[in-house]
Amino acid sequence: MRAILFACLCFIGCSSPQPNKFSDSTIASISDFQDHRKTDSLIHYLINKNPVYRAEAALALASVQDSSASLQLGTMLLEDPFQSARINAAIALGQTRGHAAVNALIPALTDTSSQVICEVLQGLGKSVTYRDLASLLRFNPKDSTQEHGLSWGFYYAGLRGMADSVMIERVTDLLAESRSASVRLGAAHFFSRASNLKSVPARELIRTATNDKNPFVRMAATMALGKIKSEEYLPAIKHILTAEPDYRVRVSAARVAGMKSNEDLVLLALQDENVHVAVAAAENIQDAFHKKDDLLLLVRNTKNFRLQSTLYKSLLKTSPQLAQEIIDTYSKSSGNYHKAGLLTALSSDVNSYSFLSRELIESKIPVIKTAAAQALVTINRSGQFNEELKPVFAGIYKSAILDADAGVQGIIANCLADSALDYKSIIRDYSFLHEAIKKLTLPEDYEAIQPLNEAISYFEGREKPAAPKNEFNHPINWDRVRSIPKNQRVQIFTDKGEITLNLLVEEAPGTVANFVDLVKQKYFNGRFVHRVVPNFVIQTGCNRGDGFGSEDYSIRSEFGPRRYAEGSVGMASAGKDTEGTQWFITHSPTPHLDGRYSLFAQVASGMEVVHKIEAGDKILRVLLLDN
Repeated sequence: MRAILFACLCFIGCSSPQPNKFSDSTIASISDFQDHRKTDSLIHYLINKNPVYRAEAALALASVQDSSASLQLGTMLLEDPFQSARINAAIALGQTRGHAAVNALIPALTDTSSQVICEVLQGLGKSVTYRDLASLLRFNPKDSTQEHGLSWGFYYAGLRGMADSVMIERVTDLLAESRSASVRLGAAHFFSRASNLKSVPARELIRTATNDKNPFVRMAATMALGKIKSEEYLPAIKHILTAEPDYRVRVSAARVAGMKSNEDLVLLALQDENVHVAVAAAENIQDAFHKKDDLLLLVRNTKNFRLQSTLYKSLLKTSPQLAQEIIDTYSKSSGNYHKAGLLTALSSDVNSYSFLSRELIESKIPVIKTAAAQALVTINRSGQFNEELKPVFAGIYKSAILDADAGVQGIIANCLADSALDYKSIIRDYSFLHEAIKKLTLPEDYEAIQPLNEAISYFEGREKPAAPKNEFNHPINWDRVRSIPKNQRVQIFTDKGEITLNLLVEEAPGTVANFVDLVKQKYFNGRFVHRVVPNFVIQTGCNRGDGFGSEDYSIRSEFGPRRYAEGSVGMASAGKDTEGTQWFITHSPTPHLDGRYSLFAQVASGMEVVHKIEAGDKILRVLLLDN
């Protein structure tokens, strides 16, 4: 009787598995052409009688990004009667960019659909040149959908350094409280991230940062306060640090306080109850910070290893006697991420190179080895570096390269390839670089092979080589894809709590299939969260635990219309089509990731856990949930 009752309750309370769209063999074929980057085959589907297939093919080309399809996509954008096909054609053209894309997008501004125009405006922001910038600047939106497209079109143009006084004036208007939240968000991110801004609207940004109803808009507007040249932003930053309820807005304020070297506000942020705010403040402390005693008191009282390490790094620049204290703390610590943070702190002291080199060579723990390598390179690039040490560092670098740790090799090879450091005058025999690269293989060692190739070219007097081509090596398992329900969920158990994800198999089939395979192999169980950037991402899935790990395969990038929001789950990569096992979850909207990193899942519950997680926390296990 109890078993029957339980079954009934499950039937009532659980949703049944929903087959995904890839049960349609033609849609699966189109996605397979995308995976194999077969542009010609996809172009053929752009004129298919079935509008759904035309739309699928157009969206597939947004991931392929082959300019040879721009003419056909432009024809679709201007002539296809199916709205979704035109929308996807606009997305694909924006992702592909180039003159042909711009020439197709501009005439489409007269489309009868505001949704199409919205995507056209964003595509123009990604691809327009100064010659045709007027097409954006003079456009007058007729509704909120078009306003959304214009706001984000300006954002993308601003990222590319194309903001002029007319654009600044128009974006300022889009910050108005009467605009929709998505429009205001685009405008706030424009002022936060656009390069080469000659001026910003101080009064409007202060109002937005302190009073906007949407916390995501406040976050972006607060970061933009750092671009105000006068000090009228100071009361707003203080107000945010003392009264703002959302820690992520306070993170933005902490960063601005640090960048602007306001020591009272930095100290206020350093004492925030949320460690992410304190860490953000510590990471942005400037070298000329005077109130060292206050920092020293904080560093000796904090229980958070990351805050401690970051403050030590700042203090060590002017208090070299602290180096021994840091080394003593290191010797007592049992946490590898704590130790790695302390090694990073020692990068502020040139005389710590011998301790760092010892840990680099003797340690067997990847996160410690790469932290030591990066600290040595940081010392090498600092103004305190003594040229007399260059032969010593050359010997350390050679030993580290021959130690055959791919993460270390990539870090040090980047240094050796830097002509400004002039290691060519010291190292006459660079055969150790050839010896190292012979033992590496693509795609697993991509991040080491590229800098090693650049270092070899530098020593041989050749031009910087092109990035190594990551050959297609891991086709999508379509049987696996078809077995994944449209509403598939995943439970992630961490030592801070549980997180549930909705997998987006219909939007990123190859990425989701790869993720599911790894979950079934229990690949993520016991992995560490190796990277946490306050109000940006938490990242995990590295088999080394330091961000340099991967397996002997890579998967294709998959880009769709979905944008990175709070709780979006994406794949880390070293460039297009280099994804493998590492993934991240965003703390808030991160539009600079859109169209650049595969987005394959969304947090359904447990965002409060995501916000608590710090570097060094562990993924205990990951389970596929029955639907």
